[in-house]
Amino acid sequence: MKQKLTSSVNLFLILVVFIALVFVNNQLLSSARLDLTENQVYTLSQGSKQVLKEIDEPINLYFFFSDKASKNMTSLRNYANRVESLLTEYETFANGKLKLQVVDPQAFSEQEDQADQFGLTAANIGVAGEAIYMGLAATNALDEQKIIAFFDPQKEGFLEYEISKLIYQLSEPEPVNITLITDLALKGGQNPMTGQVDPPWTFLTQLEQLYSVEQLGSDIISLPDSTDVLLLVHPKEYSDALLFAIDQYALSGGKILAFLDAHNESDQMAMMAGPMPRGNSSNLQPLLTAWGVQFDTDNVLLDAMAGLDIRTQDSGVTRHFGFVGFTTDQLDREDVITSNLEVINGASFGVFSQIENPESTWLPLVKSTLNSDLMDTGTYSMTQDPEELAKAYQSDNQTYVLAARLSGQAKSAFDQVPEGVKLIELVKSTDNLNVVLVGDTDMLADRFWVQQSDFFGETMYTPFANNGDFITNAVENLGGSDALISIRSRGIFSRSFSKVDELTVIAEQKFRDQEQILQQQLEETEQQLVQLQNQQVEGGALVISPQQQLAIDEFMQKKVTIRKSLRDVRHQLDKDIESLGNWLKLVNMAIAPFILILLLALLRGIFRTKPRSTSIATKSKEGAVL
Repeated sequence: MKQKLTSSVNLFLILVVFIALVFVNNQLLSSARLDLTENQVYTLSQGSKQVLKEIDEPINLYFFFSDKASKNMTSLRNYANRVESLLTEYETFANGKLKLQVVDPQAFSEQEDQADQFGLTAANIGVAGEAIYMGLAATNALDEQKIIAFFDPQKEGFLEYEISKLIYQLSEPEPVNITLITDLALKGGQNPMTGQVDPPWTFLTQLEQLYSVEQLGSDIISLPDSTDVLLLVHPKEYSDALLFAIDQYALSGGKILAFLDAHNESDQMAMMAGPMPRGNSSNLQPLLTAWGVQFDTDNVLLDAMAGLDIRTQDSGVTRHFGFVGFTTDQLDREDVITSNLEVINGASFGVFSQIENPESTWLPLVKSTLNSDLMDTGTYSMTQDPEELAKAYQSDNQTYVLAARLSGQAKSAFDQVPEGVKLIELVKSTDNLNVVLVGDTDMLADRFWVQQSDFFGETMYTPFANNGDFITNAVENLGGSDALISIRSRGIFSRSFSKVDELTVIAEQKFRDQEQILQQQLEETEQQLVQLQNQQVEGGALVISPQQQLAIDEFMQKKVTIRKSLRDVRHQLDKDIESLGNWLKLVNMAIAPFILILLLALLRGIFRTKPRSTSIATKSKEGAVL
């Protein structure tokens, strides 16, 4: 009776401890996390945490996912769980400033109408073409709204960046102000070469549709106070006052996107002057040196692999090694600026290199191929024939950096304030440099990335390269907060089955070997059949000797045997993979729970042993007293 009572008390105490632990976990430890994934994909980066800390007004998040309609879509549902888990992490860390609602927009429901009103994408990938929603809508206290129309699993590496950007845009609704400094005729006007009126460059038109753009010339000596992103296009002969203003802007946390060029081919005035002995290059080197970078204005890039085909004067087509197009292999796939781009075209790129012991962090965005060479700028500018460039080309079997992102530490390029400049305090260094450098300005010109066409009297612009997307991505990224810029590509939560892939490769190699044997035998048979067709025909029938019939029968038997071997190889592949899967199931369903039970039993034994030892000791003392 006493033993039963003790057991009941123990069970009651265990229940009380369990409830107490649950309460403590929910109330005190709800924000505690342990992320054991390789790339910490369930943990917010410091940049995202900083974005959440800067939220002033509450933001509502609505995660629309068609849970019922995607019942049998395992891969999509796993990714939806990944998105929801990350959104929950955002909500937890925001301390009440984010409110997350998960909505299942079933067909013909109010929730579906709400998803349509937000503008979310309905992908017809469900059973019988049923629409599937998996997007995010967000609103702030000012009734402004932003959306992620559909979470594409292929862009999982930028999932955190997209969510953090959406939250940042709602917490900082002010438009991005771009200050553009250039002496090029980007706004169009009368072309001095043709006498016709040229339209504005398309990239500038796109920027003006998205942001507030103020274009200034190089004659200014200070920057507008409202500048969020400073855009420099072909900087040349800047005064010390302007260089100093740019220097101080960069060291004070400003963001800079600079397009330099070793030989600008889109400068109308320079083109009228004809080929120049040293080309038409940009000059920003005093600042670049302070930022830890060297820009080569003495040479331009030739790339045989990336060269573009152009039409010659005799209506032929030839490859121009100086006019280049870089594809995904030359673009950084982990940076948000270039991750989704396919091709960037340009001409006469200049190359960047780091100086010794730089303080800044260097991240190349665009590189040349290994089939590259450098040509003297003056020689290039005076060589009009692409075939002459090809003859002079000699590959040096190395890649060159054509665009890069600079961040981290940097010092001022000035020891003292230039004469005539009024300044309250000189900023001598920074730990937060944010600069993107591009070694070509011709890529901004329409002829390298957009095609004009007439559509019922209206001029339409159709891009055939991603030059405009590159500029928009860069401005969008730099126009965000420093915290947002720091968020780069993260890992993916779904892991490949490397052992299964290894087994597949081995089996397929065997399969290909056997297939080659079969193909060889088939070719021999065809040769035999050709020889048989050349034999005489008697009575309309093909005469085949017993030896030939025996040879054909032997081959047919070999053919059957080899095909059976192929089936065995494929069957063995499936068998090995199935065996591996069974072992994994055994570990997950039997061995792991058994180890857990064993540990619990061991702990229970330890706790039960201690009271018994205390009881024996007490009895011994009583006996001694008696």
